[in-house]
Amino acid sequence: MEAAICELRLAHPRWGARRIVHELGRRGGTTVPGRNTVHRILVRNGLVRHQEQNHRRVYRRWQRDAPMQLWQLDIMGGVFLAGGRECKLVTGIDDHSRFIVIAKVVAQPTGRAVATAFAEAMSVYGVPSEVLTDNGKQFTGRFTKPFPAEVLFERICRENGVAARLTKPRSPTTGKIERFHKSLRRELLDHVGPFAAQAAAQAGIDAWVHAYNHDRPHQALDMAVPAAAFRPGPPGSRIALPAPPQSDEPRLPSSDWSRSA
Repeated sequence: MEAAICELRLAHPRWGARRIVHELGRRGGTTVPGRNTVHRILVRNGLVRHQEQNHRRVYRRWQRDAPMQLWQLDIMGGVFLAGGRECKLVTGIDDHSRFIVIAKVVAQPTGRAVATAFAEAMSVYGVPSEVLTDNGKQFTGRFTKPFPAEVLFERICRENGVAARLTKPRSPTTGKIERFHKSLRRELLDHVGPFAAQAAAQAGIDAWVHAYNHDRPHQALDMAVPAAAFRPGPPGSRIALPAPPQSDEPRLPSSDWSRSA
């Protein structure tokens, strides 16, 4: 048993004692030691490195009671292509189940690109009751100057009955989407190197996200996989986007843009 524990740790260096206990239990056939015992075995075999304690950001823990009540959306960078070009990733997570509903690679994180990724996700999984985002210009025109203006993302929310919620300025959402970003970077993006093209980046991320949703146990779900806790809504109707203006982003936000975007 000790050898099996060490082999799992060596094959998967990021697995902690709890994950190893879970994986041993899935194999069946033998009595599985407890989490503390597994940790002691890892320490005894030099497979746990002492790390200085970091002062972690403290989040207020909460989650919705059921799936499709709230999606959290964000934008992350660090998706590099051959030649040094950097793409962005539009991400979305279901708050209750931690199921990833959006992982769209975009060349530029424009308002239209973000709105398109959101509309595509609703066409697949249905329309959530609420969305939570930061205050980026792709998500809201509330803070544009000289006058507030409705952006395309807000218009899609309004026309589909989705309540758009914003976080406090310069604050993360709840830690869930940020934690997903961290896992994606550490387990995929930090190791695969530059992708040959944007399509290759999308394919690689799609494969990793599928495993994240369907195969990877989540501690916050008592080691269930996100797909087990997620239930999509009624199939969304095809959500048509307005024809793009001459420029994907308005030079000066205005009430005219809010009507035409």
